[in-house]
Amino acid sequence: MDAVLGFRNWPMAMEPEEGSLSNDQTDREDRKEDEISRLGPLETSSIHQDETSSMELSSRRNRNVTFRPYTDILNTLETESRLGLGETTVYNLYPEILCMIFCHLDVADKGRVAQVSSKWRDAAYSKSVWKGCEAKLHLRRSNPALFSSLIKRGIKKVQVLSLRKSLRELVHGIPSIESLNLSGCYNLSDSALDTAFNRDIPSLTNINLSLCKEVTDNSLGRIATHCKNIEVLDLGGCTKITNTGLLLISWGLKNIKSLNLRSCWQISDHGIGHLAGMDGKPGASSLQELNLQDCQKLTDQSLRYISEGISKIRKVNLSFCASITDTGIKSLGRLASMEELNLRSCDNITDIGIGYLAEGSIRLRELDVSFCERVTDASMAHIASGLFNLRSLSMAAAKINDEGICKISKTLLDLKTLNIGQCTRITDKSLQHIAASMNNLTSIDLYGCTKLTEAGISVLTRLLKLKTMNLGLWHSFGR
Repeated sequence: MDAVLGFRNWPMAMEPEEGSLSNDQTDREDRKEDEISRLGPLETSSIHQDETSSMELSSRRNRNVTFRPYTDILNTLETESRLGLGETTVYNLYPEILCMIFCHLDVADKGRVAQVSSKWRDAAYSKSVWKGCEAKLHLRRSNPALFSSLIKRGIKKVQVLSLRKSLRELVHGIPSIESLNLSGCYNLSDSALDTAFNRDIPSLTNINLSLCKEVTDNSLGRIATHCKNIEVLDLGGCTKITNTGLLLISWGLKNIKSLNLRSCWQISDHGIGHLAGMDGKPGASSLQELNLQDCQKLTDQSLRYISEGISKIRKVNLSFCASITDTGIKSLGRLASMEELNLRSCDNITDIGIGYLAEGSIRLRELDVSFCERVTDASMAHIASGLFNLRSLSMAAAKINDEGICKISKTLLDLKTLNIGQCTRITDKSLQHIAASMNNLTSIDLYGCTKLTEAGISVLTRLLKLKTMNLGLWHSFGR
């Protein structure tokens, strides 16, 4: 009887005769077997373990031990089963698995899952979750806690959307910053950059200052002095940059690979000479990409400097450089490393210049001669005979006809993108040549080609890899 007293709410019964079971005991045993049969192996083992423990504890009458009866254990298991507490759900996954899931979310959702619970927050703040992400910030007031949070998540790329406070807090608050995008911060001045870049920042490799119109050569001097590991520098639209700024870049940024000088209208041949090291000083010999779009003062002399001093160049954008002629293209044709060339709206480029390219730039993969009014079918013949590696060719508004298209369709078999929009002379015959040979074509622009018909366009359905077709507003097309 003493052993029975250890159970709470356990019904008391008379002790049965030896070798027999009372009716109550029999009923309890039957109910127990039914319950055990409904439970899985894990629950059954736990019940047997509890019964064994209860037998051991009941034998220790003088130790004042209490424990839960069997019916209470069953009730608890049933409750856990209903609530899903005994099952594996998203709420009790290992942190490593949560991190793997969170990696696939966009930046906004990563921030949201961090607010669900402390466990999810710890997983969401893992550096592996935020690898490669760029933080977009409005610097309106001082917020040191923000920078410590970014460091904790391992964020090293920052874009400043608006700037009202000192840039110094950001740069110094994230010592390992790798990329800083200040594009469109119109109120950014030299003094702000002087304060931010007043000490060495070896981790910084990418700076975007495009459309920061108040930035001058003084800021480039700071960058060249304290950010010597810069590889990508975007100065597009910085109209106050002069040739002196390019001299500072060639002097301090020895690792630079990409430089954007779009619409830097004060840049002239002399500045390109600094980059190429034509003045007897070391130049930016590591440069691989150079954007000179809309630099109106540049002439063929700049292209000669590039061909002689920047031999690793792979990509050059000369669009809207009206003073460039075939002579300059002849210089670029000597660069065997050239892979991408944009000559859009270079009005003085003719078939002769394209011929120079076809002779030397055999590795060229992308060529844009759109709106070059003096490019004709003769250029198509040059391209067909020498530029076999082209993957993208744009000739919008060029004076070409079916004969030129026929020539390139026979040799440019690996071409993926073709832009012949506004080429008003081409007819359905050109599309027949394209459909017969250019099986790797994935995108074609036919906007403004007014001599094409529905029947001619339908021929392009033979190109199984074709995904994008621009027909403009005058025509509709569906597979």
